[in-house]
This record gives sequence, structure tokens and C-alpha cells, in this order.
Amino acid sequence: MTARLLKTPLALLFLALFEVLEATKISCRNEEGKAVDWFTFYKLPIQVKRQKKESKGSGLEYLYLDSTTRSWRRSKQPMNTTKSVLGRTLHQLYEAYASKNNNTAYLIYNDGVPKTVTYSTKYGHTKGVMLWNRVQGFWLIHSIPRFPPIPEEGYDYPPTGRRNGQSGICITLKYNQYEAIDSQLLVCNPNIYSCSIPATFHQKLVHIFQLCTRSSSSKIPGRHLTRLQSVQGENFLHFAKSNSFLDDIFAAWMAPQLKTHLLTETWQRTGQDLPSNCSLPYHVYNIKAIKLSQQTYFNSSQDHSKWCISQKGTKNHWTCIGDINRSASQAFRSGGFICTQNRHIYQAFQGLVLYYEKCN
Repeated sequence: MTARLLKTPLALLFLALFEVLEATKISCRNEEGKAVDWFTFYKLPIQVKRQKKESKGSGLEYLYLDSTTRSWRRSKQPMNTTKSVLGRTLHQLYEAYASKNNNTAYLIYNDGVPKTVTYSTKYGHTKGVMLWNRVQGFWLIHSIPRFPPIPEEGYDYPPTGRRNGQSGICITLKYNQYEAIDSQLLVCNPNIYSCSIPATFHQKLVHIFQLCTRSSSSKIPGRHLTRLQSVQGENFLHFAKSNSFLDDIFAAWMAPQLKTHLLTETWQRTGQDLPSNCSLPYHVYNIKAIKLSQQTYFNSSQDHSKWCISQKGTKNHWTCIGDINRSASQAFRSGGFICTQNRHIYQAFQGLVLYYEKCN
């Protein structure tokens, strides 16, 4: 009887300790601040159409899907608060910076640096955040210019990011995955505007350290494909192209590699947009409108997000999220996409397609 009574408090103690340890691990976080294996978000544009009439929102609402849910749900918190998914996730970075932890590394990159009005064309058309230690970390890939703020300033969301739609994905990764990411970042050549790579990571993550200090002299491949796996075993493919790969990443590489026709949604207001392409065995189509419900939608001209999915009815159901646009000028820029065959992610994005541009 006494032994049975002792087991219950002991079990509760171990459970409490486990929850504390889980809470301290670097991970992607949901709006409740709980660790998740991955999440994806779709920040809605400020203007949408309801029953063919313009309707103005805050430009801070977003759709959200993570490893614990099966379909999109509307955000409870606006994107500019610390209780949003990005605020909760990036809080770990700002916290690590404030504590001056020498066991934690971070990297923030964007071709549009916060509080600037110009965009760097010297570096890749890439946007992201990485935070990790020798156990695990997260990689956030997104489309938001001038985001996030440097660690000294804490979390915020830029006013310039409100007008148009934006997308992104966060993946929680074990430390052993970061060597593969190291090679991908070399190809992407990101514009890093804040970073800290303690000495404990220099030997294994050579390129990341050199990119951080802007001292890299390594030869950059034209392109590189790598497999990644999340903490809970979700598989991903990451495509990275350099500025020497002078072609449309979708038609020339991703579609034939994934063996699927692709529907693409990228920024289509550059004046150099590529038309839908059916000249190759695997076709690439431009999405022209996004539906949020039967009566609510917005046009691609209001969307700065970057993603693609397999055409409905094809065998391979892929979803890719990244940072390169489908335009002629982007052939001269480096960047990439991360792809998954997760069916919930595919169904969520596939359900957003209102219509796309056919060939001819």
C-alpha cells in the first residue's frame, strides 16, 4: 500500500520534470507557447474581397497549421504581438541573446534589412531565422521583408509587412541536421544582419560561421538538394539554388525532381513574371487567386507569399514553401524552397487555390 502511494507522487514529479525540460528545449512554438514539431502560417493581406466587394482588415491576421492540428485555423493573436506564433517562437532567440548564452547560436537573414528602404541584390533572395544549441533548434523560413528586428530591439512586426499576403514555415530540428543546413546556406548566400556563432559550433558548421563573419571563400555549387528530418521524424527536402543556376527553379528543377505538375504562388508584380509553362514533361502553373471561403478571396497581385503544391489529381502530393519568386529576374538570385509530403499541409494549401493560369 505504501509503495503504491509512493509511486503516484514520484510519477507526478517525473512528469513535472519532463514538462520543464520540454519547455526549455528550443522549438517552434504555437500561440500557447507550447513546443510543436513544425508549423506553417499564411499572413492575410490587408484587402480581401467578400461577395465581390473590397473588405479591409488589419493586415495582421493569419491562418495557422501545426503538427498537432489537421487544418487551417484563424489566429487568436495579431501577428505583431509576442503571443503570435512568430512572437512566441522568436522570444526564445531574444531570451537567449539577453542571457548571453555561449551554448546557443543564432542567425537572422533577409535581403530586406529592418529599418532600411533598399534591398540587397548582392546576396540571396532569402529570408529566415535559425536558433539552436547542441541538442536541437528551429529553422524559420518566411517571405516577410525587413523582419524580424535585431535581438537588441525585441519582437515586432514591420508595418511594411501588413499590406500583402506572406507565408512561412518553422521546423524543429535535432542538432545533427544542422550540418546539412550548413551546406544549403552556402548555396543560398543569405544577407545575414545579426548572428552569433559560439566557438563550440565552428568546426562542424564551417559555412555558417564564415557567412556570419562574411569571410567565406568556399566554392559555391550551382544548386544543392538535401534531406532533412524534424525532431519527430517528419521528412523534408530542401532545394537551394545559387545565382549561377540561371533558370526558373520551379520548371527547371523542382517539378522534374518531385515528378509532379506544380501550381505556384509567388510575388507577381515585378513586371518580369514568367507565364505558366507546359513545354516540359512536368508543367508549372501560376496561381491567380486565393480563396479563404466560398465568398472571400484575394488576388495574387496582393500576395507576397512564396509556395507551390502538386496539381490536384497528380500522384505525388508535395507542398513547398520558400523565398524565391517565379520571375525572370529571380534566375539571377539565390534562394530556395523546403518541401514536404505531409497530407495535412498539402490539403490546407490545396484548399486555398481558387484558380490558376492555364498554358496559352
